[in-house]
Amino acid sequence: MSQMNRRRALQLLAALGTTGFVAGCGSDTDAEPTANRSPVKIGLITPQGGGFKSIGDDITNGFQLFLDLHDQRLGGHPVELLTADEGDTAKTGKEAVDGLLKQGVLALTGVVNSAVMVGIRDTVEEARVPLIGSNASPSSLQSVFYIWRTSYVLDEAGRALGRYLRDQLPANGRIAIIMPENVGSPDVVRGFKQEFGATDPRISDPVTYTNATSNPGKTTYASDISKALAKKPTAVFCFFAGAAAVEFIKQLREKFAGPIYAPGFLTEGNVLENLKENALGIQTALNYSADLNNTSNRVFASAYRKKHQVTPTTYAMASYDAAQVLDQAIQLAGGNPTPQQVNLALGKIGQIDSPRGIWQFNQPRTPQQKWYLREVQRDGQVMSNVLINELATLG
Repeated sequence: MSQMNRRRALQLLAALGTTGFVAGCGSDTDAEPTANRSPVKIGLITPQGGGFKSIGDDITNGFQLFLDLHDQRLGGHPVELLTADEGDTAKTGKEAVDGLLKQGVLALTGVVNSAVMVGIRDTVEEARVPLIGSNASPSSLQSVFYIWRTSYVLDEAGRALGRYLRDQLPANGRIAIIMPENVGSPDVVRGFKQEFGATDPRISDPVTYTNATSNPGKTTYASDISKALAKKPTAVFCFFAGAAAVEFIKQLREKFAGPIYAPGFLTEGNVLENLKENALGIQTALNYSADLNNTSNRVFASAYRKKHQVTPTTYAMASYDAAQVLDQAIQLAGGNPTPQQVNLALGKIGQIDSPRGIWQFNQPRTPQQKWYLREVQRDGQVMSNVLINELATLG
């Protein structure tokens, strides 16, 4: 079988969750059967406590689900998954990476916090070990060779919503922008203004920046919300995730009943469970919706719900895809892969048949992908992000 045809067969089998045949096939670049290949170590970096822990759990679950569906192997190699706590600072993130590198990992994945991603950049590049980031993706992360991302670049969420709201917001409407003062917020604001129009009078300036804590209290945002609402906006555009999203929306809803728009992290995962009625009607832009109708998503979402009894999030999906691209890259690298060989192979894998839809890495090593508009609606007694339409292809 030719290399191209065999690679396509492997991709199709992976999409169907079929593993027995894959595990028994040899590589065209190595006569050794994949069943006899030596184990490889993969390092998974996530927050194991604090306000972003639930996101870290989703990332762990997504990666592990791919392994479950593929006989605990990547590229034919049995996988030893090593985990480390990224904490919430660049220092703790670097300590996590250093610890995993000392254990001889073939590749790294995960990373939730953008500040951590920026802080570990030089360590990863100098180690020459590929990192497949599955969440944090600041646009400032440029000119990297060993860092790839299966999630998104933060300005794209702003761009997708800016383009949409530019046409949807009435001429007499006014939108207030409220963001935490962190690494990612300027990216989101820049992308939004780029597409909406930076000088459009419907944008309330200046942007209101809030405390960037991931564990806010019940009054953390109250004064900033009052400040942002002083100009009587008809809509709010914001950017929060995890526990911060829950508290922000609860405090905002005490004073504002109008439309709320945000990147999709605002209503992902257990945020909806905690917000309940407060989340109804919120519209978000994201690269994934659990109700997307494609074969890969039906396999992924069904298996995820069966295992965890919850709807998969974009965090879980991006981590599942991180495992998928590592699976393909390690397969291409042959029977005795090195981190450098895997890194080179990542640039050769082409299109990914993903639960989000088909995507591929662009030159900056981030996805070129579709973005979708979702709205929180009631599904029986449960709140769900419901797909409304496709917004744009970005990246």
